[in-house]
Amino acid sequence: MKTNIFIVLFFLFLIRSSAIAQMISAGFPVIEEKIRRDQLFQPDTLQLSFLFRPAISYSDSSAALNENFFFNATPALITTGFDLNRPIPNNPFLLTPGTGFSTYATAGIFIKFKGINFQLQPEFAFSQNRPFEGTPEEWSDQLMQQRFWDWNFGDFPQRFGNRALTKIWWGQSKLTIQLGAFELGASSQNIWWGPGQWNSLLFSNNAPGFPHLTLNTYKPAKLFLGNLEMQLLIGRLESSNQPPLDDYLLNNRFFKPLSSDWRYLNAINVSFNPKWVPHLFLGFGRTFQVYNDSRGNSFIDWFPVFEAFQKEKFFSNGNSIDFDSNDRDQQLAVFARYKISKAKAEMYFEYGRRDHAFNWREFALNPEHARAYLFGFIKLFNVDNSIFQLRGEVTHQQESVNRYIRYLGQAGYHSWHMHDTQRGFTNFGQPIGVRLGPGSNNQILEFAKVDGYQKIGVFFERLENNQGFFYRAFGQQNEVKPWIDLSFGFLYDKKINNFLINSQIQMISSQNYQWQLSSNSTSQFPQGKNLFTFHSRLSLIYLWNNVLK
Repeated sequence: MKTNIFIVLFFLFLIRSSAIAQMISAGFPVIEEKIRRDQLFQPDTLQLSFLFRPAISYSDSSAALNENFFFNATPALITTGFDLNRPIPNNPFLLTPGTGFSTYATAGIFIKFKGINFQLQPEFAFSQNRPFEGTPEEWSDQLMQQRFWDWNFGDFPQRFGNRALTKIWWGQSKLTIQLGAFELGASSQNIWWGPGQWNSLLFSNNAPGFPHLTLNTYKPAKLFLGNLEMQLLIGRLESSNQPPLDDYLLNNRFFKPLSSDWRYLNAINVSFNPKWVPHLFLGFGRTFQVYNDSRGNSFIDWFPVFEAFQKEKFFSNGNSIDFDSNDRDQQLAVFARYKISKAKAEMYFEYGRRDHAFNWREFALNPEHARAYLFGFIKLFNVDNSIFQLRGEVTHQQESVNRYIRYLGQAGYHSWHMHDTQRGFTNFGQPIGVRLGPGSNNQILEFAKVDGYQKIGVFFERLENNQGFFYRAFGQQNEVKPWIDLSFGFLYDKKINNFLINSQIQMISSQNYQWQLSSNSTSQFPQGKNLFTFHSRLSLIYLWNNVLK
């Protein structure tokens, strides 16, 4: 069986054909970043919002067999990565976080017949998934209970089993019918909502794509007030079916088993580009998930995204009740992106809540409750006929200080992507939106010289790991400090004929790793345990026609 699948993948890599305009996968390396950068140079020709992806197309040479039939091969991608002694949360598409070597490959075909679009682009992923030093097994029961809190209200395994992983999936495939600027159909593609470059509060390419039915724009729909992009979908999410640790006894004592049921997902995204402010893009997204056995069959059960934003429901007698039907898990995000063409720059933000407000008054008084946010920018400089790019992003998921007045004590409750019943916004145990893990924050800054698809640069990243756990478990004290990853990395992209090379080397100093103390630490002179690790990635992209300049 595996041999036959490898033969199919090999055949797809050998397909050579001219192509028409086509979509690239959400978060596809090199190409997506280049098109976004081009938008700052050519503001009047590229009106994509980057709030909904995949909606980014580039044009190869035409391959019309006749006026109704087109055929092309999608860009082929193979990625090899290596994580030295602990997993790094940077595993796009089908890849699973793990230590050691990993490989990802995808390629496919795209066929367009009249208004029917068919894309077959399977994915293959391998992870060595070696053991590593994780949560200390000698912790007290109190600390272990707090550590399992994230795992009992989310699906975030520390390690995905105890052996190497091999996965094959439909990947970036779809079958849709095109109706003007819209398309209707079925897909397993990754989607990305919001303007983020490294993270998204709702959907990104961090987890494997999930099967879904979709009604979405194929290109911006032109309205009399501006351009519209949207997507309405229903889909199926799966649990990891993995306990968080390798230790059976600890899992048996502290872990609440995951449900065997799959989760029904309904989501909507709408973005708008007003014609009187052509460089401004505004949008919102909303998601609901519920275990399928608890869904119900009314219209609002199938499409809860059209439910009221408040929990308060009024009846004719004037009484009101609090409701949260079927214990559904909601996330809501609003986002905006603004291009400053004369400065060759853009800035953006995204703000989300993972819980209804009781009413508008409660929202106005307590906007910090259950929130997360991100913001970022891109700036291009011309220096001596060379172009330099500075870009950055801040992502914050940690619970806000309102937990001190909303909950008893100072422990807090849930961070972004966590939930009492639905066990987190994940697919096969990987967060669908923010890649960092529950309650984690990060800041990233990149500086590079760019020339078309080529880039050479450096980046800096600071990651605060699982801040929710840290404050629940350790609170206000002076001995145990937060676990902070400080990273420095090198970037190098190169175009050689039909090939694009994308590479990254990242060196990480983990301060206070796993919130542990060093062997020579004392209460009078506390010292955290530090760990040095290394992450690398090399991607090779093949374009079947050398038309990208």
